[in-house]
Amino acid sequence: MNVLVTGGAGYIGSHATKRLCDGGARVVVVDDLSRGHRSAVHKAATLIVADVRDTETLTATMRDHSIDAVMHFAALSLVGESVEQPALYWHVNVGGSASVLQAMAAADVHQIVFSSSCSVYGEPSDVPILEGCPRAPVSPYGRTKAAVEDMLIDAGNARPDFSWTALRYFNVAGCDSDGVLGEDHIPETHLIPIVLQAAVGERDGVSIFGCDYPTFDGTCVRDYVHVDDLVDAHVAALANAHDGDARALNLGIGSGFSVRQVIEAVKRVTGAEFPVRQAARRPGDPPELYASSQLAYEQLGWRPRYTSIDAIVQTAWDWKRNVGSYSD
Repeated sequence: MNVLVTGGAGYIGSHATKRLCDGGARVVVVDDLSRGHRSAVHKAATLIVADVRDTETLTATMRDHSIDAVMHFAALSLVGESVEQPALYWHVNVGGSASVLQAMAAADVHQIVFSSSCSVYGEPSDVPILEGCPRAPVSPYGRTKAAVEDMLIDAGNARPDFSWTALRYFNVAGCDSDGVLGEDHIPETHLIPIVLQAAVGERDGVSIFGCDYPTFDGTCVRDYVHVDDLVDAHVAALANAHDGDARALNLGIGSGFSVRQVIEAVKRVTGAEFPVRQAARRPGDPPELYASSQLAYEQLGWRPRYTSIDAIVQTAWDWKRNVGSYSD
Protein backbone atom coordinates (compact mmCIF):
# COMPACT_ATOMS: atom_id res chain seq x y z
CA MET A 1 0.00 0.00 0.00
CA ASN A 2 1.15 3.54 -0.78
CA VAL A 3 0.28 5.88 2.10
CA LEU A 4 0.58 9.64 2.36
CA VAL A 5 1.18 10.80 5.94
CA THR A 6 0.60 14.49 6.53
CA GLY A 7 2.49 15.81 9.53
CA GLY A 8 4.77 12.79 9.43
CA ALA A 9 7.66 14.70 11.03
CA GLY A 10 5.61 15.37 14.17
CA TYR A 11 5.29 13.32 17.34
CA ILE A 12 2.44 11.00 16.37
CA GLY A 13 2.97 11.21 12.61
CA SER A 14 6.58 10.09 12.84
CA HIS A 15 5.59 7.08 14.93
CA ALA A 16 2.89 6.19 12.38
CA THR A 17 5.37 6.56 9.52
CA LYS A 18 7.84 4.24 11.22
CA ARG A 19 5.16 1.61 11.84
CA LEU A 20 3.93 1.77 8.24
CA CYS A 21 7.45 1.54 6.81
CA ASP A 22 8.37 -1.33 9.11
CA GLY A 23 5.21 -3.09 7.95
CA GLY A 24 6.18 -2.85 4.29
CA ALA A 25 4.08 0.12 3.18
CA ARG A 26 5.54 2.73 0.86
CA VAL A 27 5.18 6.02 2.71
CA VAL A 28 5.32 9.61 1.54
CA VAL A 29 5.46 12.27 4.26
CA VAL A 30 4.23 15.81 3.66
CA ASP A 31 5.32 18.20 6.40
CA ASP A 32 6.37 21.86 6.39
CA LEU A 33 8.75 21.16 9.32
CA SER A 34 7.44 24.21 11.18
CA ARG A 35 6.89 22.10 14.30
CA GLY A 36 8.16 18.69 13.29
CA HIS A 37 11.67 17.31 12.96
CA ARG A 38 13.30 16.19 9.74
CA SER A 39 15.38 13.65 11.67
CA ALA A 40 12.21 12.02 13.04
CA VAL A 41 11.08 10.95 9.55
CA HIS A 42 11.82 7.28 8.87
CA LYS A 43 14.70 6.82 6.44
CA ALA A 44 12.58 4.59 4.21
CA ALA A 45 9.91 7.28 3.74
CA THR A 46 9.95 9.96 1.06
CA LEU A 47 9.77 13.44 2.60
CA ILE A 48 8.09 16.28 0.70
CA VAL A 49 8.61 19.58 2.51
CA ALA A 50 5.37 21.43 1.83
CA ASP A 51 2.38 23.01 3.54
CA VAL A 52 -0.79 20.92 3.41
CA ARG A 53 -2.60 24.05 2.24
CA ASP A 54 -0.63 23.76 -1.02
CA THR A 55 -3.28 21.77 -2.87
CA GLU A 56 -1.36 21.69 -6.13
CA THR A 57 1.69 20.06 -4.53
CA LEU A 58 -0.50 17.62 -2.59
CA THR A 59 -2.36 16.59 -5.74
CA ALA A 60 0.84 16.10 -7.72
CA THR A 61 2.38 14.10 -4.86
CA MET A 62 -0.62 11.80 -4.64
CA ARG A 63 -0.58 11.22 -8.38
CA ASP A 64 3.20 10.83 -8.73
CA HIS A 65 3.37 8.28 -5.90
CA SER A 66 0.13 6.42 -6.73
CA ILE A 67 -1.18 7.05 -3.21
CA ASP A 68 -3.85 4.61 -2.00
CA ALA A 69 -4.71 6.19 1.35
CA VAL A 70 -4.00 9.20 3.57
CA MET A 71 -3.23 9.44 7.28
CA HIS A 72 -3.90 13.06 8.19
CA PHE A 73 -2.04 14.30 11.28
CA ALA A 74 -0.93 17.77 10.14
CA ALA A 75 -2.48 20.37 12.45
CA LEU A 76 -1.76 22.93 15.12
CA SER A 77 -2.67 21.47 18.50
CA LEU A 78 -2.10 23.88 21.40
CA VAL A 79 -5.39 24.76 23.05
CA GLY A 80 -4.09 27.95 24.65
CA GLU A 81 -2.57 29.12 21.39
CA SER A 82 -5.85 28.41 19.61
CA VAL A 83 -7.62 30.78 22.03
CA GLU A 84 -5.05 33.50 21.33
CA GLN A 85 -4.89 32.93 17.56
CA PRO A 86 -8.18 31.36 16.45
CA ALA A 87 -7.92 32.51 12.83
CA LEU A 88 -4.54 30.77 12.50
CA TYR A 89 -6.05 27.50 13.76
CA TRP A 90 -8.98 27.67 11.38
CA HIS A 91 -6.66 28.53 8.51
CA VAL A 92 -4.21 25.68 9.17
CA ASN A 93 -6.43 22.95 10.62
CA VAL A 94 -9.59 23.47 8.62
CA GLY A 95 -8.06 25.05 5.52
CA GLY A 96 -5.33 22.42 5.45
CA SER A 97 -7.84 19.59 5.76
CA ALA A 98 -9.98 21.06 2.99
CA SER A 99 -6.85 21.13 0.83
CA VAL A 100 -6.14 17.47 1.62
CA LEU A 101 -9.69 16.46 0.68
CA GLN A 102 -9.59 18.53 -2.51
CA ALA A 103 -6.30 16.91 -3.53
CA MET A 104 -7.67 13.44 -2.75
CA ALA A 105 -10.66 14.06 -5.01
CA ALA A 106 -8.43 15.35 -7.83
CA ALA A 107 -6.04 12.38 -7.51
CA ASP A 108 -8.85 9.83 -7.06
CA VAL A 109 -7.73 8.79 -3.57
CA HIS A 110 -10.69 7.73 -1.48
CA GLN A 111 -9.46 6.50 1.90
CA ILE A 112 -8.43 8.68 4.84
CA VAL A 113 -7.75 8.19 8.56
CA PHE A 114 -8.07 11.51 10.36
CA SER A 115 -6.34 12.28 13.66
CA SER A 116 -9.22 13.95 15.52
CA SER A 117 -9.56 14.68 19.22
CA CYS A 118 -11.81 14.04 22.20
CA SER A 119 -11.77 17.83 22.57
CA VAL A 120 -14.74 17.77 20.18
CA TYR A 121 -16.83 16.68 23.21
CA GLY A 122 -15.93 19.74 25.27
CA GLU A 123 -16.74 19.17 28.94
CA PRO A 124 -19.13 16.18 29.05
CA SER A 125 -20.92 15.49 32.30
CA ASP A 126 -20.54 11.71 32.11
CA VAL A 127 -17.44 9.55 31.84
CA PRO A 128 -16.28 7.38 30.25
CA ILE A 129 -17.18 9.31 27.11
CA LEU A 130 -19.09 7.44 24.41
CA GLU A 131 -19.17 8.32 20.71
CA GLY A 132 -22.84 9.24 21.05
CA CYS A 133 -22.01 12.03 23.49
CA PRO A 134 -22.94 15.39 21.92
CA ARG A 135 -20.08 17.31 20.40
CA ALA A 136 -19.72 20.62 22.22
CA PRO A 137 -16.10 21.83 21.89
CA VAL A 138 -15.10 24.72 24.12
CA SER A 139 -11.88 25.84 22.40
CA PRO A 140 -11.07 26.97 18.86
CA TYR A 141 -8.81 23.92 18.59
CA GLY A 142 -11.68 21.57 19.44
CA ARG A 143 -14.01 23.41 17.09
CA THR A 144 -11.55 23.02 14.20
CA LYS A 145 -11.40 19.27 14.79
CA ALA A 146 -15.20 19.08 14.82
CA ALA A 147 -15.34 21.13 11.62
CA VAL A 148 -12.99 18.72 9.85
CA GLU A 149 -15.17 15.80 10.92
CA ASP A 150 -18.12 17.63 9.34
CA MET A 151 -16.11 18.06 6.14
CA LEU A 152 -15.45 14.33 6.09
CA ILE A 153 -19.18 13.67 6.32
CA ASP A 154 -19.78 16.00 3.38
CA ALA A 155 -16.97 14.41 1.36
CA GLY A 156 -18.48 10.99 1.95
CA ASN A 157 -21.90 12.23 0.83
CA ALA A 158 -20.35 13.56 -2.38
CA ARG A 159 -18.32 10.42 -3.18
CA PRO A 160 -19.98 7.04 -2.58
CA ASP A 161 -16.62 5.22 -2.64
CA PHE A 162 -15.05 7.59 -0.10
CA SER A 163 -13.96 6.01 3.21
CA TRP A 164 -13.12 7.95 6.35
CA THR A 165 -12.31 7.17 9.96
CA ALA A 166 -11.87 9.90 12.56
CA LEU A 167 -10.01 8.77 15.68
CA ARG A 168 -10.72 10.77 18.83
CA TYR A 169 -8.30 10.67 21.74
CA PHE A 170 -7.06 12.77 24.62
CA ASN A 171 -3.50 12.68 25.92
CA VAL A 172 -1.00 10.82 23.77
CA ALA A 173 2.01 9.77 25.81
CA GLY A 174 5.15 7.68 25.85
CA CYS A 175 7.68 6.94 23.15
CA ASP A 176 8.36 4.30 20.54
CA SER A 177 9.18 1.02 22.28
CA ASP A 178 12.32 0.63 20.14
CA GLY A 179 13.68 3.85 21.65
CA VAL A 180 14.22 5.42 18.23
CA LEU A 181 11.50 8.07 18.32
CA GLY A 182 10.35 10.33 21.12
CA GLU A 183 8.37 13.39 22.12
CA ASP A 184 10.14 16.72 21.59
CA HIS A 185 7.91 19.80 21.38
CA ILE A 186 8.96 23.44 21.49
CA PRO A 187 7.37 24.68 23.66
CA GLU A 188 6.55 21.53 25.62
CA THR A 189 2.99 21.48 26.94
CA HIS A 190 2.38 17.78 27.66
CA LEU A 191 2.46 16.69 31.28
CA ILE A 192 4.74 13.63 31.16
CA PRO A 193 7.65 15.27 29.28
CA ILE A 194 7.28 18.37 31.45
CA VAL A 195 7.62 16.28 34.62
CA LEU A 196 10.56 14.40 33.09
CA GLN A 197 12.25 17.74 32.44
CA ALA A 198 11.89 18.46 36.15
CA ALA A 199 13.35 15.04 36.94
CA VAL A 200 16.55 15.80 35.01
CA GLY A 201 16.83 19.39 36.26
CA GLU A 202 15.74 21.16 33.09
CA ARG A 203 12.92 22.72 35.12
CA ASP A 204 12.92 23.85 38.73
CA GLY A 205 9.89 21.71 39.51
CA VAL A 206 6.31 21.26 38.37
CA SER A 207 3.02 22.93 39.25
CA ILE A 208 -0.31 21.22 39.83
CA PHE A 209 -3.06 23.52 38.62
CA GLY A 210 -5.87 22.81 41.05
CA CYS A 211 -5.76 20.38 43.97
CA ASP A 212 -9.38 20.75 45.06
CA TYR A 213 -11.26 18.98 42.28
CA PRO A 214 -13.93 16.38 43.17
CA THR A 215 -11.61 13.49 42.29
CA PHE A 216 -10.02 10.82 44.50
CA ASP A 217 -6.89 12.92 45.14
CA GLY A 218 -8.14 16.41 44.26
CA THR A 219 -6.27 16.70 40.95
CA CYS A 220 -7.56 16.41 37.39
CA VAL A 221 -7.90 12.94 35.90
CA ARG A 222 -7.12 12.32 32.23
CA ASP A 223 -6.90 9.46 29.75
CA TYR A 224 -3.34 8.66 28.62
CA VAL A 225 -2.95 6.56 25.47
CA HIS A 226 0.50 5.29 24.55
CA VAL A 227 1.66 6.49 21.15
CA ASP A 228 2.37 2.91 19.99
CA ASP A 229 -1.21 1.93 20.85
CA LEU A 230 -2.49 4.98 19.03
CA VAL A 231 -0.54 4.05 15.92
CA ASP A 232 -1.91 0.50 16.16
CA ALA A 233 -5.41 1.97 15.88
CA HIS A 234 -4.53 4.11 12.86
CA VAL A 235 -3.02 1.14 11.06
CA ALA A 236 -6.01 -1.02 11.97
CA ALA A 237 -8.34 1.65 10.61
CA LEU A 238 -6.54 1.48 7.26
CA ALA A 239 -6.59 -2.30 7.22
CA ASN A 240 -10.30 -2.49 8.07
CA ALA A 241 -11.54 0.23 5.71
CA HIS A 242 -14.25 -0.36 3.12
CA ASP A 243 -15.82 1.91 0.52
CA GLY A 244 -18.45 4.11 2.11
CA ASP A 245 -17.12 3.84 5.68
CA ALA A 246 -18.02 6.88 7.77
CA ARG A 247 -17.02 6.44 11.39
CA ALA A 248 -15.71 8.33 14.40
CA LEU A 249 -14.14 6.19 17.12
CA ASN A 250 -12.78 6.97 20.58
CA LEU A 251 -9.35 5.74 21.62
CA GLY A 252 -8.63 5.46 25.32
CA ILE A 253 -7.86 2.99 28.06
CA GLY A 254 -11.30 3.35 29.63
CA SER A 255 -10.03 5.02 32.79
CA GLY A 256 -7.77 7.89 33.75
CA PHE A 257 -4.75 8.88 35.79
CA SER A 258 -4.58 11.99 37.94
CA VAL A 259 -1.94 14.69 37.67
CA ARG A 260 -0.57 13.61 41.03
CA GLN A 261 -0.43 9.95 39.90
CA VAL A 262 1.57 10.94 36.82
CA ILE A 263 4.04 12.92 38.94
CA GLU A 264 4.47 10.05 41.38
CA ALA A 265 4.96 7.61 38.48
CA VAL A 266 7.77 9.78 37.11
CA LYS A 267 9.41 9.83 40.54
CA ARG A 268 9.18 6.03 40.80
CA VAL A 269 10.52 5.38 37.30
CA THR A 270 13.35 7.93 37.38
CA GLY A 271 14.24 7.75 41.07
CA ALA A 272 14.41 11.55 41.05
CA GLU A 273 12.97 14.04 43.50
CA PHE A 274 11.93 17.57 42.52
CA PRO A 275 9.69 20.34 43.86
CA VAL A 276 5.94 19.99 43.27
CA ARG A 277 3.93 23.19 43.73
CA GLN A 278 0.22 23.74 44.11
CA ALA A 279 -1.26 26.41 41.86
CA ALA A 280 -4.68 27.83 41.11
CA ARG A 281 -7.05 26.03 38.79
CA ARG A 282 -6.90 26.87 35.09
CA PRO A 283 -10.20 28.01 33.55
CA GLY A 284 -12.01 25.26 31.64
CA ASP A 285 -10.27 22.23 33.18
CA PRO A 286 -12.95 19.57 33.85
CA PRO A 287 -12.27 17.24 36.82
CA GLU A 288 -12.32 13.97 34.83
CA LEU A 289 -12.03 13.12 31.14
CA TYR A 290 -11.55 9.65 29.78
CA ALA A 291 -13.08 7.73 26.92
CA SER A 292 -14.64 4.36 26.23
CA SER A 293 -13.04 2.49 23.33
CA GLN A 294 -15.56 -0.32 23.05
CA LEU A 295 -16.56 0.72 19.54
CA ALA A 296 -12.93 0.74 18.39
CA TYR A 297 -12.57 -2.78 19.75
CA GLU A 298 -15.71 -3.93 17.96
CA GLN A 299 -14.86 -2.34 14.61
CA LEU A 300 -11.05 -2.48 14.56
CA GLY A 301 -10.21 -5.21 17.06
CA TRP A 302 -8.15 -2.57 18.89
CA ARG A 303 -7.19 -2.76 22.53
CA PRO A 304 -4.44 -0.73 24.23
CA ARG A 305 -1.42 -2.72 25.37
CA TYR A 306 -0.16 -0.01 27.73
CA THR A 307 -2.59 0.45 30.62
CA SER A 308 -0.07 1.14 33.40
CA ILE A 309 1.07 4.74 33.86
CA ASP A 310 4.48 3.48 35.01
CA ALA A 311 4.90 1.52 31.78
CA ILE A 312 3.95 4.55 29.70
CA VAL A 313 6.33 6.80 31.63
CA GLN A 314 9.13 4.22 31.35
CA THR A 315 9.16 4.42 27.54
CA ALA A 316 9.24 8.23 27.69
CA TRP A 317 12.05 8.11 30.25
CA ASP A 318 14.09 5.65 28.17
CA TRP A 319 14.05 8.05 25.23
CA LYS A 320 14.62 11.13 27.39
CA ARG A 321 17.75 9.74 29.04
CA ASN A 322 19.17 8.01 25.94
CA VAL A 323 18.33 10.57 23.25
CA GLY A 324 16.71 13.57 24.86
CA SER A 325 15.88 15.66 21.82
CA TYR A 326 16.09 15.74 18.05
CA SER A 327 19.05 17.30 16.33
CA ASP A 328 16.96 19.66 14.20
